[in-house]
Amino acid sequence: MDLWEQADEEKLAELILYIAERIEDDPTGGATKINKILYFSEFAHVRAHGAPITGVRYQKLPRGPAPRRLRPIRDQLIANGDAELRIDTYFGYPLHRLVAKRRADPSRFEQSERDTVDQVIEALRGKTADEVSKMSHRDKAWDIVDLYDDIPFASAFLASESVVTKATRNHAEELAERLGITV
Repeated sequence: MDLWEQADEEKLAELILYIAERIEDDPTGGATKINKILYFSEFAHVRAHGAPITGVRYQKLPRGPAPRRLRPIRDQLIANGDAELRIDTYFGYPLHRLVAKRRADPSRFEQSERDTVDQVIEALRGKTADEVSKMSHRDKAWDIVDLYDDIPFASAFLASESVVTKATRNHAEELAERLGITV
């Protein structure tokens, strides 16, 4: 089963709005933060539940991973009047803040998906774009691919350290079997 076949760009648009709503009061809640919340949420959901939230492709960029189609989807949200891009400042640096003009459709998400995104948002709250970018650079999933290549969802199971326990192996084998992946 190819996880890429499940890519749902409409769901990604709703997820972008959902995140924008949740980080509007975060003084560091700019475009880079949204990229990293999307990435960490998708890959955390793969680790915990065996499937991504939207299934869209993520690529390795110089400042960290981001969905390949993020910019056109964000631009469409803005063109439709669902969001606006506002330039704020944070310690004298420009911060490109996406502001939701409508609420995201909660029916598009399972509870586990909302819970995962909310956990990631709280974990990254107050961290700067530079801090979250550096965090993503320490992630093995980002590290194993070349610049501008897709980051495979299966890489979510790579530990930052090379320690594999029996429980981790059993969990990975169960998920692989459920997904029809041969290990």
